[in-house]
Amino acid sequence: MTTSTKESETRFYVVGGQQREGAFQLEEWRRHRRGLILEVAVEEGSCREMAQWVSPRAVVADDPNAAILFKAATRVGNRLYACTQTEVLIFRLPEFEQVGYLSLPSFNDVHHVRPTARGTLLVVSTGLDLVQEIEPIDDGDGRVVREWSALEEDPWQRFDRRTDYRRVPSTKPHAAHPNYLFEADGEFWVTRFEQKDARCLTAPGRAIDIGVERPHDGIVHGRRVYFTTVDGHVVIASLDRDRVERVVDLNRIVGSDLALGWCRGIHVLEPDRVVVGFSRLRPTKIRQNLRWLKHRVGLRGTPGNLPSRIACFDLSTETLCWEHNVEEHGMSVVFSIHPVVADHGPG
Repeated sequence: MTTSTKESETRFYVVGGQQREGAFQLEEWRRHRRGLILEVAVEEGSCREMAQWVSPRAVVADDPNAAILFKAATRVGNRLYACTQTEVLIFRLPEFEQVGYLSLPSFNDVHHVRPTARGTLLVVSTGLDLVQEIEPIDDGDGRVVREWSALEEDPWQRFDRRTDYRRVPSTKPHAAHPNYLFEADGEFWVTRFEQKDARCLTAPGRAIDIGVERPHDGIVHGRRVYFTTVDGHVVIASLDRDRVERVVDLNRIVGSDLALGWCRGIHVLEPDRVVVGFSRLRPTKIRQNLRWLKHRVGLRGTPGNLPSRIACFDLSTETLCWEHNVEEHGMSVVFSIHPVVADHGPG
């Protein structure tokens, strides 16, 4: 099932959510009922639930079907920094003991949280096109020390500071839809879905044009940063030149005439070996988000043809090494992938 016997290459925490019954008939922001974290052991072909989460009613929209799921997390050592639509949770590994919690009125459709080298937290509130730097959590409180719009405007130009956006079901359509944060050489970056790029928040003018399709992720590995695109590409960019060096089409590697799924979530094992997440394609009221399907030559499938899963690719030989279905274990959407064996930096 796999070409590697190293535990660090075959055991992963997969972060995402479980959908409700009848989710096809609901808007995107109402489809998921709980956050879910699985441990996948590829060689054994096994999977077990490590954590699940249902947000308190006070911090979600006043809607019985308000979406609850985990979006992209960050692992550093024995801490996993996770987020829901409106919350940040910190777990101690491997027990998954909750050791931190934060929810602010500015949190709407939060997509990623990560600690910084200086001990603060970066949180991207996608619903407000906003990135906030927050002081370490103390008894559930956190002070915002810096904030940036994902666009070149005042962070609160289009929004009202007095509003509790946790109670707002959706602010779509988003102008930028920032969805992932990374830090490199002391600078903070955010990946922007709509602009198909990554923008440096702390060094204005620096950007990486991804361009292939709408991107997710931003995993720093050495002097390179790895992105995924929704239509199944891995994009590798240089941090020294702020430009893309390589684009790998996973559709071509798999060789299927079916859509691979919504591609999001990547873990870099080695420069040419990655584990990528795919979420089953489902009908969406935001139809333009699936317009890329129309441009893929030869696709006979329609949304909903392949299950949610993680897959390992060797980019040097352009081969699919293994796949593991997570949908059969209750996970309908994948947001991030992390090694079970501890590393020594953000991932």
